[in-house]
This record gives sequence, C-alpha cells and structure tokens, in this order.
Amino acid sequence: MTHDCNMAANPAGFTSARESIRTLTRNASQSADFESCVRQHARLVFKVAYGVLRNSHDAEDVVQETFLRAHRSGIDSVRDLPSWLATVAFRLAIDRKRKPEGLDIADFNLAAPEPGAEYMAIRSQQVERLQRLIASLPEDLRYPLVLSALEELTSRQIGEMLGIAESSVRGRIMRARQILREKLAARSETTL
Repeated sequence: MTHDCNMAANPAGFTSARESIRTLTRNASQSADFESCVRQHARLVFKVAYGVLRNSHDAEDVVQETFLRAHRSGIDSVRDLPSWLATVAFRLAIDRKRKPEGLDIADFNLAAPEPGAEYMAIRSQQVERLQRLIASLPEDLRYPLVLSALEELTSRQIGEMLGIAESSVRGRIMRARQILREKLAARSETTL
C-alpha cells in the first residue's frame, strides 16, 4: 500500500515504472521474435554452412556465429531474412575454410637447414617458369591473381581497386589458377 501511495505522490516515479514495463515487454517480444527466427531458419543456415565445410561440427559453429551476428545487428530492418542469413553463413563458412588449420610439426620431416646447390637451382627454375606462366595470363586474370597471392589483398579490396564485383574477383582468381594448373600439367607431361 505504501508503494501505491508513493506512486500517487510522485508521478515521475509512476512514469518511470510504466516506461520500465514497456521496455521489458518490448525486450521480451524481441527475444521471442529472435527465438522464432532461429527455430525457423536454423536448418537453412546449417545446410549452407555444411555445404561449404563438409563438417558438421564446423557447420554448427558457423550457425552459432551467424545467429550471434544477426542478434547483434538486429533483424528488424532485414527485408529477405532467409537470404541474408544464408549469405552471412556462406561468408563465415568460406572464411572458416580459408583459415589454415593448425599443423603438428612432428608430422613433418624437417629438411637440412641449408639446402644444397642442386635444390636451389631447381627451385629457381620452377619460380622462373611460374613467373613466365603468370606473365602470360590475360591482364583481367593476372591482376587479381597477383594482388591476391603476392600482395595478400582480400577479394573485396581487389574488387574496389579494379572496379569489379567481389564475386568476379574470386571467379577470375579461380580461373587463373585453373589455367596455370593446366599449363603446368601440360609441361610436366611433355618432359616425361
């Protein structure tokens, strides 16, 4: 009873209590909406991540990261939620796949600290051959490959530099590598 009397005596306290109730109701509604979103789209997100990674544990990690990012950024303003979630999951899975896995150094036979002259000559020839092959690529394939492999720029950075879409950059790098692989395979067949 004294609480009600204080509210009546202090209208500002009543207003702040009302605002607190409104905030709690809004937060509960947002939590319920987000929980519904997770239930509805978790399978899609998992399928996208698993399609890239082919490992269920890694795919589950990507699902968690995807929904964590969705929660942080908010999903209210997203027009096509399934597409947006799939895109985030795909990019996270690609990033996860690109990360080098930890290697156990015990699995490797370490070479002598100083390579021999014969090894250095062979290595030098291989590097020169590869440089000539890269130089023979068309410019639209060579630039993205060089910027990616040698300058270690991301596809987004390369796309901005060359004025092309990020997906085009990845496609051109893949095509350039494919051409190099084919040329190297053709040269090794002729030397056998």
